[in-house]
Amino acid sequence: MSGPSLATRLVEHVGRVLLGKGEVVSLAVTALLARGHLLVEDVPGVGKTTLARALARSIGVGFRRIQFTSDLLPADVLGGSIYDPSTGALTFKPGPVFTPILLADEINRTTPRTQSALLEAMEERRVSIEGETRPLEEPFFVVATQNPEEFHGTYPLPESQLDRFLLRVEIGYPPREVERRLLGARRGGDPVESLAPIVTLPELLAAQAAVNEVRTEDLVLDYLHEIVCATRTTPLLELGASTRAALALERAVRAHALVSGRAYATPDDVKALAVPVLAHRVRVAGAGDGSRARGDAARVVRDVVSGVPVPV
Repeated sequence: MSGPSLATRLVEHVGRVLLGKGEVVSLAVTALLARGHLLVEDVPGVGKTTLARALARSIGVGFRRIQFTSDLLPADVLGGSIYDPSTGALTFKPGPVFTPILLADEINRTTPRTQSALLEAMEERRVSIEGETRPLEEPFFVVATQNPEEFHGTYPLPESQLDRFLLRVEIGYPPREVERRLLGARRGGDPVESLAPIVTLPELLAAQAAVNEVRTEDLVLDYLHEIVCATRTTPLLELGASTRAALALERAVRAHALVSGRAYATPDDVKALAVPVLAHRVRVAGAGDGSRARGDAARVVRDVVSGVPVPV
C-alpha cells in the first residue's frame, strides 16, 4: 500500500468513530506519519481518548493511557527495577511509556519533573534508566491532552516542552446534527471496539519513510519560509517561530500532502499546517498565560499567513 493511499484510508477509518471531525483526524494522522506527537487542548468529553484508541486499533498496535496527577512520579511513567524474591535480583519492570501509542491525559496536572521524564522520551524515543538505554516501541506516538479552561493545580508546559509536540489541535464539540445522531445510535457500546486493523505496523513505518520522498518545490519552501520570517517581524509577537519550528512545519507539510493523497506538497498544505504547528511555538506580545494567550497566538499566526502572498 502506497503512502498516500494508506494515509487516506487511515483518515477514513478513524473518522468512522470520531464523526464530524475530519480535519482533526487528518491532522492527527499527519502528526503520526511525520513521526511527531500531538497535543490536544480541549474540554473533557469531546473525543480525545477516542481519537488515540481509534488510531491504535486501526494499526493493530498496543495502546496505554496515563492519567497524570500531581503525585505521579517519573518512575510511574518510565518504570524501574523491583526486587524479585524468586531470584534474589532486581528485575526491570517497564512503565506505561513502553507502548506504541500512549495517551498522556491531562499532562499539565503533573509536576515539571514528571512532565520532563515523558518529554525526554518523546524527543529521544528511548529512555535511560539505571545506566541502561531502552528503545521505545514503534511508532511511539504520544497524544497528550490538557484542559485549557482549568488552571488550579496545574503546571503549564513551558515553551521548551511545548516544542516537543509537532501539532497542537482542538477537537471541539461535534456539529449539532452529528451529536443528535450519536444520541440515537449509541446503545451502550463503544464504536472503537468495532474497528479492525486496516494497516500493519510495517506498512505504517513504510508510510512514515515515504514522507521523506514527498516533493517540496522551492516555490513552496519559499512560501513557508516567508511565513516563518513574518512571525519574527510582526509587532504582535515578542517571540517568533524558531528554525526548529520551521523544520517541523516543513516535515508536517510533507506528511499532510500524503494524507491529502498526494506525493507533492502545495501552498495549501502550508496554510493548513501553519497554525497547528506554529501557534504553540510563538509568544504574543504582552500576553500572559492561559487559554486567551493561546487563542491570541493562533489568531496572530492566522493573520500572518493571510498577509503573505500565496505563490501561483
